[in-house]
Amino acid sequence: MKVEVKTLDGNDITSKDATKLIGATLRIAPAFVAIAMDERTGIETTVVARYSADRGRYMLTKITTQAVGTEYLEDRLNHIATQAILQAAIPQCIALLLDDSAGATPTTVADLTSTEGRIIPVWMAEAVVKRGVKDERWEVIEILYGTAALAGLPALKLIAHELDISERTATYWVQEARSAGWLAGLTSNLGRPMAERLDPPTSLEDSL
Repeated sequence: MKVEVKTLDGNDITSKDATKLIGATLRIAPAFVAIAMDERTGIETTVVARYSADRGRYMLTKITTQAVGTEYLEDRLNHIATQAILQAAIPQCIALLLDDSAGATPTTVADLTSTEGRIIPVWMAEAVVKRGVKDERWEVIEILYGTAALAGLPALKLIAHELDISERTATYWVQEARSAGWLAGLTSNLGRPMAERLDPPTSLEDSL
């Protein structure tokens, strides 16, 4: 499924359109339009999403579905996977600075890696799980948590998968990142509220 992401004015979205600061380092586009064309079914879906500070994620405000051409799967008009469209679009709407040197320009999360099925490149994931890494780790946690939370996806599962760690470790690192001032304005609606803080993990891997 091909997904085009545009501003509300109809222009292709870029890192310059990510003007709203969330978390400690991320900027996002306040709103976007995503146009998805499913060539297999012959159906085009357009969604409009806006960031909600109250929800800590993007909220769909409009969904338009239409058959393109004369041959299409009629039953699929009633079964559009809007979650998949959001999942593909949102990395293009999140921007960050990878270094603080003069003249550095923002990059989108979608530009971080070209590996299918991943958000961050393998080298970055391997670097942030090393012992003694803190701020760099929290920045990556914010990227991953933000990408999942903004789309309404399970953030802890994504973090565990991308960093090759247990979900318990992911939970603990999210707590630590938030305590350190990261993740402001981001809420994973599929994550459990942390009513009771987890004790630090006890395994060697989890205690890094």
